[in-house]
Amino acid sequence: MERVRFAPSPTGYLHIGGVRTALFNWLWARKRQSQGGGGFVLRIEDTDRERSTQASVDVILDSLRWLGLDWDEGPGVGGPSGPYTQMERLPIYKEYADLLIAKSKAYRCYCTKEELDAQRAALKARDPKAQFRYPGTCRGRTDAPALPHVVRLLVPETGSVRYVDKVFGEIVTPNAAQQDFVLLRSDGVPLYNFGAVVDDTSMGITLVARGRDHMVNTPPQIMIYEALDRPPPAFAHLPMMLAPNGEKLSKRHGAVSVTEYRDQGYSPRAVLNYLARFGWSHGDQEVFSLDELVAAFDWEHCNKSDGKFDAKKFLAINHEHLKTPRLTSDAEYAARTQPFVAARGLDVGVASIETVVPLIRERAVTFVDAADRLDFVFRDPPAIDAAAATKFLVPASAPLLRQLAAVLEPVEPWIAAPLEAAVNAWLPGTGLPMKDIAQPARVALTGRTASPGLFDVIAVLGRTRVLARLRAAADSIG
Repeated sequence: MERVRFAPSPTGYLHIGGVRTALFNWLWARKRQSQGGGGFVLRIEDTDRERSTQASVDVILDSLRWLGLDWDEGPGVGGPSGPYTQMERLPIYKEYADLLIAKSKAYRCYCTKEELDAQRAALKARDPKAQFRYPGTCRGRTDAPALPHVVRLLVPETGSVRYVDKVFGEIVTPNAAQQDFVLLRSDGVPLYNFGAVVDDTSMGITLVARGRDHMVNTPPQIMIYEALDRPPPAFAHLPMMLAPNGEKLSKRHGAVSVTEYRDQGYSPRAVLNYLARFGWSHGDQEVFSLDELVAAFDWEHCNKSDGKFDAKKFLAINHEHLKTPRLTSDAEYAARTQPFVAARGLDVGVASIETVVPLIRERAVTFVDAADRLDFVFRDPPAIDAAAATKFLVPASAPLLRQLAAVLEPVEPWIAAPLEAAVNAWLPGTGLPMKDIAQPARVALTGRTASPGLFDVIAVLGRTRVLARLRAAADSIG
């Protein structure tokens, strides 16, 4: 059974770069499950005690749930390999550290921070460009376990670490490039590489897929696996998500957290669709359902080159999801739009919104946009744009709006085609082009100069409200 994991640090919001990592792992686990075996583990790496918060844990869990990236083991789900939060696993790390010491693969180092800082400063004074390396002062010591100490790995001085990355191919790193690095701090909290290896091996992780920036961590982690006499997992390192200017993508470049895109009215599956195509390709196909992504995903078509985040393309993918019924049903569209309608002060149920989704599906690019475009349907009277009223609700429009109301009033059935036919039959007698009547009517009915098709609007609003709005607009003119 192939097992993968996502192990975020709860030090803030869930970055969309992290979501891309979670997604690739989730897709592979679900694909392997469809083929007979696979598991997706969620683990919280909270050893940064100064920055880790429960609020950040909650944001991570809520964000993953909103995206639909469910986990087979982890917080809130449980499983046989728990706990799934690192600070609850400190006895496990001590057990593994003691095992390495007993095997003479690690040792206790009693050098204080002040001593090492002094050695580092002395080296810098002699050679400002020199890179400080632990001098091996305590190398091999295992005595005095009661004294304050850290645990260091006894790194081989010759040889190399070699592995085949699923994205980058064979990677070779000489052991001489490493030093006897710390595994466990004096307070019993593991450093990143040791904690990750202990967790991955004890949780049975068979593939570690993560960002390319973690490639520097892979050789020391493989050293720890070898010291433990455990087979390392496979590794897949993913290209980085960069800002348009080539820098690491951050808040100063725009929205980067999952919750921001949720609050801006993006579809969660559109978010996953865009992130899947960021660093992975499947021919020329750009738009995918989640099931299509699971079926198509593989490591062979992951890119090595970093990519630049494209907000316009992201929005275009979202628009495709919103306007395509097979990707977003009317019922789901209405359910995701309803909170944004409510935020506009309108008490409207999901069922009512669902009946008018076809009216705006083609044009709305987000669910926030959809709520805005539907405002006139549910607000009585509609909010009239002042500039639109000044331009189109002029004295000459008043009699036309009253005549239009009289033409529409007897039409049966009240649907777009006969409504349009009635107006087209009346129009030649006015001697005016359609636009001279359509624009005042549009502003009277919707409050705006841009709206869905006029006769679709008339049909959706219903006879009573259409007649009332046309006559109210005529009366307001003068």
